[in-house]
Amino acid sequence: MKTPSLVIVDAVRTPFSRTGTDLAHLDAVELGRHAVSSLLTRTGIDPMLVDETIIGCVGQPPEAMNIARVIALRAGLPEAKPAMTVHRNCASGLEAITLAHAKMCAGQGEVFVVGGTESMSNMPFYFSRPAVEKFTALNRARDFTGRAKAALHFRPADFAPVIGLKVGLTDPVSSLNMGQTAEVLAREFAISREMQDAFAMRSHLCATRANHLLSQEIAPVLGKHVVEADNGIRSDSSLEKLAKLKPLFDTVTGSVTAGNSSQITDGAVALLVATEEAAAAHNWKPLGRLVSYAATGCDPARMGLGPVRALDVALHRSGWKLDDADVFEINEAFAAQVLAVMKCMADPVCARRAGLEAPLGEVDPAKINACGGAIALGHPVGATGARLVQTALNQLHANDAKRAVVSLCVGGGQGMAACLEAL
Repeated sequence: MKTPSLVIVDAVRTPFSRTGTDLAHLDAVELGRHAVSSLLTRTGIDPMLVDETIIGCVGQPPEAMNIARVIALRAGLPEAKPAMTVHRNCASGLEAITLAHAKMCAGQGEVFVVGGTESMSNMPFYFSRPAVEKFTALNRARDFTGRAKAALHFRPADFAPVIGLKVGLTDPVSSLNMGQTAEVLAREFAISREMQDAFAMRSHLCATRANHLLSQEIAPVLGKHVVEADNGIRSDSSLEKLAKLKPLFDTVTGSVTAGNSSQITDGAVALLVATEEAAAAHNWKPLGRLVSYAATGCDPARMGLGPVRALDVALHRSGWKLDDADVFEINEAFAAQVLAVMKCMADPVCARRAGLEAPLGEVDPAKINACGGAIALGHPVGATGARLVQTALNQLHANDAKRAVVSLCVGGGQGMAACLEAL
């Protein structure tokens, strides 16, 4: 029996907006609904053809625990068609695509809506465990006297919230937050502050130059006003401005700043994927084909190196060599992280430290994130993996190129990569 080949028929996304700005009033459900609804409108597909909806999300809201199902129903997909949410931290959006392929191979569908959504503006605040116990006692009190006694146990510290986003960006195994893992790589691979800032500036300037291509990815959102563009791109980025920012995660000897890190962002992406046979039967003209993919593990304290092993496995499964790819999208969690990955792909000593027997090869820097990356565009964690696929395929078509590779580091010590071919 022939293994089905997954093709990407079309893709659309919301603008990516910094937390607390243009899209902060929309939750992850509404962002995802907008992306899926826009995809259905753009493709004109009969919703009955969709076998399942698969959406990646990291900070799933309590009022929509299976957020993919809520998004699917609100976007107008039939209630008889199932939906599921996937979570592989930063690679959740890519995981949604590869899971659709796995389901196709298992004979569980031919047409899927996939993608990712994240409202980092709406990540919840929590109370500490002692405060929760006191609130519980207060709620269980049966009369005024009991409630008054319970209330007397509260202290001002009980009302200080625990920031969910901060907790979520801290690894429970290494006890390091994501920025601290970037500092680890900067020190171990001798990546200077100047190198990081230069990479960050390049991200903004590349995104500025690629505005015409990036704008084609976006379905404007109507809220308090029309939001039709990513708002994190700084066309005036310079080394002088970046140099003024103080280290954020190691204030004494560190080099990782807000300027050379990915932006905390709201956004959603939706893609229509199908078997080649289904696409042909419906006269769809796909953007590209998923050739191979891989997920691998690494040291959680060096989670930024995750793409190295994942790229090695994905390339091996595709039969490609590193220089066969025309486009590389490596998610810019941090400038130090991408620069460390590039060193590990090219240098024998660094490659061994990343778990490879031999380096994969050197990549022309011009091929990497030519439209900018998460430092400029932002990183809505559940959606970014899907956005990388969208941007990579659009670049292939814009440049009459054939092959692309996308990869991400993953909080918790993982990496994910995929090889794509334009059609």
